[in-house]
Amino acid sequence: MLLLPATLTAHEARDTLRMLKQALQAEGSETAVVVDAGPLQHFDSAALAVLLEIDRLAEAWGRRFAIRSAPAKLAALAKLYGVDALLLKPEDRDAAPAPLRADQRRPAT
Repeated sequence: MLLLPATLTAHEARDTLRMLKQALQAEGSETAVVVDAGPLQHFDSAALAVLLEIDRLAEAWGRRFAIRSAPAKLAALAKLYGVDALLLKPEDRDAAPAPLRADQRRPAT
């Protein structure tokens, strides 16, 4: 199982992706690729990019891909960017709050 760090923003994305690729190559090729996103606390859209790249690699190697313990905010971000169906299990997608429309957001003060 691959473990995401507590912080995964654009600043950490390159190093995190390199670390995950190394761990992925060290795992047996017969196993599914499971990423534990439980530790994620501070992240941005770069976290989605990293996960999409790991998913792409898993598919290229003929392995299944899954994310475990996705935080609700990650699920909401994936939904906002339209990649929730690619990354998340149906129950995680359903638990994600819908992104606010422009007319629902509070005005900046």
